[in-house]
Amino acid sequence: MFSEEVRRMLVQVITSWQVLAVTAVLVVYIFIVNYVARLYHRPRRPFVPKAKPEKPKPSPSSGTDELGLEEQAPEK
Repeated sequence: MFSEEVRRMLVQVITSWQVLAVTAVLVVYIFIVNYVARLYHRPRRPFVPKAKPEKPKPSPSSGTDELGLEEQAPEK
């Protein structure tokens, strides 16, 4: 598929100091970017709804009305 000359040239290009230096710089850059992104990313707290205090329901047999108020006789 490739001639011997193309293979040798490809090996020389891949192993050249310029390609190796750029690859190393890119790896270090990606490592730094990931580190900073992890450092500044605030983990989300799981959403837990606040529990509302339950109001006690009046029992129907207690002689109170729906609002929970008792009738008082007027004073004379």
